[in-house]
Amino acid sequence: MIFNKDTAEKTAELLLQINAIKLNPSNPFKWASGWNSPIYCDNRLTLSFPAIRNYIRDEFTKQIEEKYGKPDVIAGVATGAIGIGILVAEELGLPFVYVRPEPKKHGRQNQVEGFLQKGQNVVVVEDLISTGNSSLLAVEALKAAGANVKGMVAIFSYGFDIAQRNFEMADVELTTLSNYESLLNLAVAKQYITEEEIETLQEWRKNPSEWMVNI
Repeated sequence: MIFNKDTAEKTAELLLQINAIKLNPSNPFKWASGWNSPIYCDNRLTLSFPAIRNYIRDEFTKQIEEKYGKPDVIAGVATGAIGIGILVAEELGLPFVYVRPEPKKHGRQNQVEGFLQKGQNVVVVEDLISTGNSSLLAVEALKAAGANVKGMVAIFSYGFDIAQRNFEMADVELTTLSNYESLLNLAVAKQYITEEEIETLQEWRKNPSEWMVNI
């Protein structure tokens, strides 16, 4: 679910303005997963724009306080959400930890980096949700470390059905500042894309793993 419609539209517009989200239906991107995609999202770019990163920080802070009160710890998912997670933790005056994709191979072999006590309430900050698999692995690691995960907040979600199912199965509440539907609506209204291109973008989301474009 999105935080609210106005936030979703403004967040989408800011991401488009700085090319954190790139739309190119006629010349698709290749994701690390091997999927062909008419959209590419790199929300780490927001950290380079103080006004935008502060906006995202403030919206996350508002969202967390309204939904969860004040947790004990903010956790960021490595690597994309470490920067914004730290900003949120600083704004809330809370400790911060981050979660690696897998435990280190050396030293203490930590997967959760930072000081975390068993039983502490944690809200997880993520930058982007696709299938949700990597995000939910971070939740599992936090729970294994004894944390009480209250929920997850993210900047943007592609809105895949598989992600919704994954979060439901894991019983993790997800809220995002913006999503794919809000992005497409804004992109058409602001003439970032044509009506023909929006059809391509809508078709892609129905079956992204099999989607191809004839160019």
